[in-house]
Amino acid sequence: MNAPVAATTFRREKLLHGWREPVVPRPAATILLLRDSAEGLQVLMTRRSSTASFAPGAYVFPGGALDEADKSDAAVDCARARADQDDPHRHYAAAALREAFEELGVLLAYRRGTDEPVDPAAIATMDRTHDGDLYAQLTRAGLELAIDRTGWLSHWITDRDLPKRFDVRFFVAPMPAGQEAIADGAEQFEPVWVNPADALARHEQGTFSMIFPTIRTLRQLQRFGTVAQVLEACRAQTSVFTSCPRGGKVAGKDTRFTEDEMAFGELEMVSPDGQVVHALDWRTDEVVRLRRNVLRLTAPNPGMMTGPGTNTYIVGEDGAWIVIDPGPPDRAHVERIAAAVRGGLQAIVCTHSHPDHSPAAPMLREALGRDVPILGLASRPTARAHSSFVPDRELADGERLRVGDSTLRVVHTPGHAANHLCLVLEEDRLLFSGDHVLNGSTTVVDPPDGNMREYLDSLERLAAEPVDFILPAHGHVLAPAVGAMRKLVAHRLGREAKVAGALARSGGGTLDDLVPSAYDDVKPALFPVAKRSLLAHLEKLVEDGRARRDGERWLPA
Repeated sequence: MNAPVAATTFRREKLLHGWREPVVPRPAATILLLRDSAEGLQVLMTRRSSTASFAPGAYVFPGGALDEADKSDAAVDCARARADQDDPHRHYAAAALREAFEELGVLLAYRRGTDEPVDPAAIATMDRTHDGDLYAQLTRAGLELAIDRTGWLSHWITDRDLPKRFDVRFFVAPMPAGQEAIADGAEQFEPVWVNPADALARHEQGTFSMIFPTIRTLRQLQRFGTVAQVLEACRAQTSVFTSCPRGGKVAGKDTRFTEDEMAFGELEMVSPDGQVVHALDWRTDEVVRLRRNVLRLTAPNPGMMTGPGTNTYIVGEDGAWIVIDPGPPDRAHVERIAAAVRGGLQAIVCTHSHPDHSPAAPMLREALGRDVPILGLASRPTARAHSSFVPDRELADGERLRVGDSTLRVVHTPGHAANHLCLVLEEDRLLFSGDHVLNGSTTVVDPPDGNMREYLDSLERLAAEPVDFILPAHGHVLAPAVGAMRKLVAHRLGREAKVAGALARSGGGTLDDLVPSAYDDVKPALFPVAKRSLLAHLEKLVEDGRARRDGERWLPA
């Protein structure tokens, strides 16, 4: 899971919505009882009481809060676990199995010292109430909880904005043979066996209410065909998927996102305490506030290369502003920037000279009617004709620009373009990444102005910067910053390995020959763009002594 950003890494006074301390989540566990059927894998679910304080009326898996008894010596003494199951696994799994017994009368247990399952007739004589002390009953009856038959599937922490929160481990286990689920009629009702895909379809139809973690867990189960496959996947995974979702507004509706989704980082930055207040819809007609001192205005130039459009950032406060990447030569976009900054613009900074970033700079100065300085790095001789850019003054690597009580530090990052730079807002640990890091795609490295070795070196340099969030020129805010850059480095090196593999298998070829194999995971319609980065990878392989060039053909070294 992406850990919440510590309160000390940003200035709370810059938050748009103040700070509201989230409720501390209560430790809990749940169990997915599974069975194989003619219809495929099925999971046991029940409907919660319509008067329940949490998720009333929703279909859920049996489970509940972790009790002190679940961690007691008595619980440990009457449970059988595997060597690879640590104490937290044992304690939480015991809680999940206890809840399954109390709520549904299902007991996953052995006769002590044997592999024989507990007799269903013996279960019928046991006290299912919470006051019944399951562990004492197991000890008296000579039974052991079958924790060794459970697998830890995932870990969900209830959203920060909710008044009642749980920190829940999700376990899976096979339904014990010969037993039948009978709901307690107090917390749980209507036990039902469902196929994950069927449950999701019924939810979409509005006939099977479920909460967000349940929905995502069923989606996770969809890829398995049998109980054995689920249990083996749990045992083989090196880390457990962990999530504390965040909510935002999409088309006016509350929508939840997990850490692996593109909008998550932006929600974390705008509302670190989890308040569901930020609209994620892409707007080109108005400014979007991300912090009190950071605004975004997206240009109306969406497309394959620009995503939802080029993000223009406006940094500052109280009538003092710096504009980063004014964007393409779109008059309406320029007028909106001018209206946002009025007479307080101190400087215009262009991260690089590409035509969707810098052309609006002189237009913005003209619209304001003032001699505002245009800063950046001049395009190099290797730049294409449409990427010509000459600033009023070149920015030095490490130079600091002060606007109000915010400081922007310049970081020279060649690779995507020879004159590319990024900006670090030091007080708030924010990185304005231009096109060096994007959200939703990888940037094109297009020689000769683009260079793959320089691009990777610049990524490594940025990964060492003290930043928490990346504000890209295209797409939503990214977090955690270092994790995003490490993934990007790993992706590029993985692509390099595919390019080297394509060379080795084919014995060499032209860019057109190699791109289908080196980029077999992208749509053929993107091959013309992919060939640019392919060329950059091949040039790096030549520098590394792993390839050579013969005219238009590229060959293994």
